[in-house]
Amino acid sequence: MPNCQKKIIFSVAGVLSFGCVLIIAAAMGTQFWVQGTVLCTTGAQLVNATGQELDKFVGRVNYGLFHGQRVKQCGLGGRPFRFSFFPNLVDVIPASLHVTVIFFCVVLIFFSSVATGFFMYNAFGSPYETLHGPLGLYLWNFVCCLCSCLVMILFASEVKLHRLSDHIANFNESTFVYKTLTEQFDHSFWLIFLTFLVHGLNILLIRVAGIQFPFQEAKESDVNTGASDLMY
Repeated sequence: MPNCQKKIIFSVAGVLSFGCVLIIAAAMGTQFWVQGTVLCTTGAQLVNATGQELDKFVGRVNYGLFHGQRVKQCGLGGRPFRFSFFPNLVDVIPASLHVTVIFFCVVLIFFSSVATGFFMYNAFGSPYETLHGPLGLYLWNFVCCLCSCLVMILFASEVKLHRLSDHIANFNESTFVYKTLTEQFDHSFWLIFLTFLVHGLNILLIRVAGIQFPFQEAKESDVNTGASDLMY
């Protein structure tokens, strides 16, 4: 492939990687990773609420990695409360798992930045056959794909397996008991999936640029060496 086309492809991939850096950083700061509804079971049982009457006891909750908001409904109207994971909820959530999610988000930002620099270096610099060259391009994007998968898997396990929404809904509650009715991942969570797709696309762009996968290149080299030995 002509050098001009390679520069264009690597430049586009670099811009996409830099876009991932901005997306991840923005997603980490929002409170729109999970949204759901919570039922005030204590209030509903006291008045034996059924059908549409339950709507008076259904509140909302939404949160991200650092903070969120819940709206309590116990028959007397909604009462919004804001909360922070650090230091408010450290004792009631799986803190080590939550910190691990944040850690991999930071790692994802770092390696997306590294990938951006390497794409631009390969587009406008003079890369050589080390981590600055094709091997590095594949490596950093693969690491980014791996980190984004880990973020989604770990956060999903924290929400679903450790019942994070229930812990948040019942935080500092001594009178009423809340139960999660509905729960779904919000757009900030799916932005992490978008970064996974973008880095996967970058790997395809590297291949389109005419650079073979490192292991495939090594295998073909071994075959050629074996053929040369047979000739001698």
